Amino acid sequence: MQLKGFDRFKYWLRTGLTLLLVAILSLGLDAAAKRPSSMPAGNAITDGQTLLRDALPINNPTIRELQRSLEDISTQLRASRRWGAVASDVSKATRILNDKQSALLASIPEAKQAEAESLIAQLKDGITNIQGFLEAKDREQTLLQRAALLDLVGQLEEDMVQQFPFEVPSAYSNLPQLKGRATIEFTTSKGKVTAVVDGYSAPVTAGNFVDLVQRGFYNGLPFTRAEESYVLQVGDPPGSEVGFIDPKTKQYRAIPLEVLVQGDEVPTYGITLEDAGRYKDLPVLPFSAYGALAMARPGDDPNGGSSQFFFFLFEPELTPAGLNLLDGRYSIFGFVVEGKEVLGKLKAGDKIESAKVIRGLDHLVPPQAA
Repeated sequence: MQLKGFDRFKYWLRTGLTLLLVAILSLGLDAAAKRPSSMPAGNAITDGQTLLRDALPINNPTIRELQRSLEDISTQLRASRRWGAVASDVSKATRILNDKQSALLASIPEAKQAEAESLIAQLKDGITNIQGFLEAKDREQTLLQRAALLDLVGQLEEDMVQQFPFEVPSAYSNLPQLKGRATIEFTTSKGKVTAVVDGYSAPVTAGNFVDLVQRGFYNGLPFTRAEESYVLQVGDPPGSEVGFIDPKTKQYRAIPLEVLVQGDEVPTYGITLEDAGRYKDLPVLPFSAYGALAMARPGDDPNGGSSQFFFFLFEPELTPAGLNLLDGRYSIFGFVVEGKEVLGKLKAGDKIESAKVIRGLDHLVPPQAA
C-alpha cells in the first residue's frame, strides 16, 4: 500500500508524544538559522505561491526586497489592519520601482529585457492603483491588487533565471525531467484546481509527473484516499499495478526520493533526510502550505514512488510549519495556486476527470535512450 509511513506519522502526531515533539521543535528552531538570505526570519511560510517565488534559482536582492514589501501587506491587514504599515510597504515598493529599475533589469537576459521592462511598467501602474485603495482603506481591493502585483513580480523573477541550476545525476537520465516549471490544470468532479510544479527543485519527480499528465494517465482516475486536514491521494491505475508501467520497457517506472535542501546546490536523492543524518535541515519546498503536491511511495522504500501522488491538506495543529515529521521524507514537487477550496470538497471516489499541461510543456526533457 502506498504512503504507509503517513499512518505512522499521523499516529505519532495525534497521540502527542511529548518528548519527540519537544526534540523536533528544538531541531526546527536550530534549523531556522540556516535559511538563505531570501527567506524572511520569523514564522514559517505557509503560502505556496510565496514558496514558489522563493524557490527560484536567482540572486537579485532588489527583486526580493520588492517581493517582501508586497508580501508584508497581507500580514499587516490580517488582523489589526495596520494601514500605516501598509502605506510604508507601498512606499518602499514605489521607491524600488522608481529608483532601482536598473538593478532589477541587471539580472534579466538580453532576450527578455523588453518583456521585463513591460512587467516593471505594469508594476508601476499597479502600485498607483493600490495607493488609491489604501487611501480608501478598502481591504478587499488592496489585497486583490497586492496579489496581482505579486503575480507580476513572480513573472519578473522567472525571467531572471539564466539557466537550469545543476546537473541531474546521470543515474536518472532514463527518466523524464522537467528543466523549469509547468502549470497543470485539473478538472475534478468537484471543480477545477490549478497547480505549479517546480522542476528547479525536483526535476525528476516533476518530470515524471508532467510526462504522465501529458500521456493522459490521470484522466478518469479516482481519489483513493481522502482524510480531512491531512491528505488527498490519487494516481492508482486500474488493475493490480500500483504505478505506471512504461509501455516501452514494460517495467514499473520507479521514481527516487528527491529533496532539495536550502543552501544545497543539488537535491538529495534516494534517501530520507533523517536517514542521511540531516534531520535538522529544511527543504526548499516544505510541508507548510495547504495544497502541496508530493509523491506517494511505499513506507519502507524511498525509491518506490511512481504515479501516485497526494495533495497535502495542511493542518498546523498536526504538522506545525517548519517543525513537522514529513519534510525530507516525501518529495514535494509543486503547490496548488488556484482552486484550493475544491480540495476540501473532494472525497474518496471522486475523480480527476482530466489533467492537462497549460504552460511549461517545453521544459519537459524526455528520457535519454539507454
